[in-house]
Amino acid sequence: MKTFSVSVHETTNPAIIKFELNQFITKYQSFEFHNIDEAKTSPLAQQLFYLPFVKKVYISANFIAVERFNIVEWADVQDEVAKQIEDYLNNDGVVVIEAAAPKKTAVTVYAESTPNPAVQKFVANKKLVTAMFEFTSIDDAKLSPLATELFHFPFVKSIFIDENYVSITKYDIAEWQDITLELREFIRGYIEQGKDVVRPEASEALGKTTVQIDETFEALDDVSKEIINILEEYVKPAVASDGGNIQFQSYDPNTKTVKVILQGACSGCPSSTFTLKNGIENMLKEMLKDKVEIVEAING
Repeated sequence: MKTFSVSVHETTNPAIIKFELNQFITKYQSFEFHNIDEAKTSPLAQQLFYLPFVKKVYISANFIAVERFNIVEWADVQDEVAKQIEDYLNNDGVVVIEAAAPKKTAVTVYAESTPNPAVQKFVANKKLVTAMFEFTSIDDAKLSPLATELFHFPFVKSIFIDENYVSITKYDIAEWQDITLELREFIRGYIEQGKDVVRPEASEALGKTTVQIDETFEALDDVSKEIINILEEYVKPAVASDGGNIQFQSYDPNTKTVKVILQGACSGCPSSTFTLKNGIENMLKEMLKDKVEIVEAING
């Protein structure tokens, strides 16, 4: 059963609010409607146009962006609109009529090397997931049909999926020059068929919805929150470009020790320990005076 939850996000344009969903509502397609007549192919957009302040509706992957007329402020109506969208989807409301959907744009996937010689990053021109996922065996990949199929390749050791890319860690039995093309074409074909990369319930089951992440964050102590914010702003963008992630696990105020989990290309990477000791550890020591002494890394 698909259970949709909606979170509200401001955009750089004060007239536009983004209603983000915990799962995908289109198969790698986007739609823009300027009025109720244009929205004949989208019952969801038509529902929104019944609200007198709705000027434009944009539907994509896992969000709906709505532009308002100036007769209201978003602060006064956004929660009501979010609930309307949530209720509509949870009552099996149709987002876009399949037959009327435009022809899918071509899917492209390119391979990119990472600092970890055992990991290759496969980047698509489509958003693949709404949260970050790592699978280290076929047993724990039950919530990802794509990861499950990739584990049928004997040389696939672990899989990390984020935003628009899949990072694959290989066993030593194969060389990248022999398997990259096969993996790239497999992933491209899989996405092109519109199959689920992860199951709709995956984010909620693994505690990765926006609401769950926010609740976990709010339950932490102030220093842990500061550490997470520093990692998010200064560390994650750099490691994401290399096909990996560094996830906060814990902070011990007595020993002043921070534990982080290395994922994707960062996991088992020869340069990870060096990077942590000389980069992240020094950064946390500098920015959180007397609160952090040691950073320990755990391979995901």
